[in-house]
Amino acid sequence: MSGFGRSAVSYAMPLAALAVAVAVRASGLSMDEGSLNIKIVVGALSSAIMFTTIFVVLEHAEAVARRVGEPYGTLVLTIAVTAIEVSIIVSMMLHGENNPTLARESVFSTVMITSTGVVGTCLTLGGWRHRKQAIVRQGTSAYLAVLVALTVMTLILPTYTRATDPGTFSAAQLGFVSVLSVLLYSGFLFAQTVRHRDDFIEGQAHGVSIRTAPHESVSASALLLLIGLVGIVMLAEQVAASVEDALVTYQVVQADAIVGALIAGLVLMPEAVSAVRAALNNELQRGLNVAMGSACATIGLTIPAVAAASLLTGRGLTLGLPVADTVLLILALFICNVSFSTERTTFLTGLVHIVVFFTYFFLIFIP
Repeated sequence: MSGFGRSAVSYAMPLAALAVAVAVRASGLSMDEGSLNIKIVVGALSSAIMFTTIFVVLEHAEAVARRVGEPYGTLVLTIAVTAIEVSIIVSMMLHGENNPTLARESVFSTVMITSTGVVGTCLTLGGWRHRKQAIVRQGTSAYLAVLVALTVMTLILPTYTRATDPGTFSAAQLGFVSVLSVLLYSGFLFAQTVRHRDDFIEGQAHGVSIRTAPHESVSASALLLLIGLVGIVMLAEQVAASVEDALVTYQVVQADAIVGALIAGLVLMPEAVSAVRAALNNELQRGLNVAMGSACATIGLTIPAVAAASLLTGRGLTLGLPVADTVLLILALFICNVSFSTERTTFLTGLVHIVVFFTYFFLIFIP
């Protein structure tokens, strides 16, 4: 797609996604209504439109990102994708019976997909094309420090608190940890965009051109980006709900883990594509900013949002991970620490991340 949103398809798809999503809702075929077969068909149609729209929205997001520059540009997708995930998780929490582990599975999947799958793909493909790639060690270390603190506080600590059942926080603990998560992420954003902005920017790679779209084109891209994201949120709800209903009907044991991974995979697709493109263009730091920024934003903003929904609705929320998932999470964070400890990476560094990602993916279906 060329022209950053000027083609007919790039204008039409965000509008089409929103129109289809609204039509499905208005027809009464969404979420709780209709037969299982109809919901599966609606889910398949929603998936096809959503996947197409995701790539169109990515073009608009990149146009806006190029206009505002780094590191602000990477925040465009990060905040937008986090808003999508929060909307989907909250709507799924309120869909049907209480599902206390859905938020945990979605957040855990997001961290694992970004820190092993997306980062691994960036390092492997970028390293294979360019042999060695440079990263800004201060920036990646900051990402990792925030990610470690947030994951341990929200996904591991609940298993060991004693105020309530294992894996859960009391209302006071949940509110306290949520506030700390927001404050930490806010402090990170201030450091990234204002106080220590240079730590997250690498020098422009040789041969990489920067295209700046006209102001009118960027304004149109920003509007279409917003419309497309709203459409994607509504369509993703249809897809996730259809999959959840099918898994429950066929009594699949790992239904929560599969749905959580599906939600994470759907909403992360624009960022994953953007990150891999950056790595292939020898802009590895930008790719890591997108991937690791998504992981930090997911915990720093999604957990407080679902915590607020849980406290307001009275629905249970289980955040503590099982032992096997805890081991995988610690392994992923440790490998990130080793990979980011130097200022250059190779394809071998990425292969280590990908191996852990495949292990995580395999254990979703065969725990």
